[in-house]
Amino acid sequence: MLQTRTIAVAAATACLGGLVLLPSTAQAATGSVHLYKVYYDSPGSDTRTNSSLNGEWVQIRNTTKYAVNLKGWTLTDAANHKYVFGSYTLGKGKTVTVRTGKGTNSTTTRFQGRAAYVWNNDKDTATLKKASGAKVDTCSYNSTRVDYKNC
Repeated sequence: MLQTRTIAVAAATACLGGLVLLPSTAQAATGSVHLYKVYYDSPGSDTRTNSSLNGEWVQIRNTTKYAVNLKGWTLTDAANHKYVFGSYTLGKGKTVTVRTGKGTNSTTTRFQGRAAYVWNNDKDTATLKKASGAKVDTCSYNSTRVDYKNC
């Protein structure tokens, strides 16, 4: 009888321990706005043409159930090159691509308007912050074997 109780207590403890490791329903259901992909080494030679500059980019994804206003949010690299979102709302379930060079902003693509590269071809860290300065997400890479990093 004592052995049966011991096994039952052990099984219950294991089950409860497993439940603690699972994310809460609220956490899983809320989603996030996060860095999704950094394409840090644009295709071909680094010629500083606008086409080449726009070949490096960062994607930000909204997996929440709501549109999120990104006005004042910042995207920076380790050297503190900073892109500040103007008036822009990222729809629920949508992705926006932030390109380095110049272009016309749209609902799916924003342009930093730079004439020089931002993302190092070997290692760097992308950081996304709210307008308040609160860190939302970071994504680091350290490789020359591939040209992008899925965050």
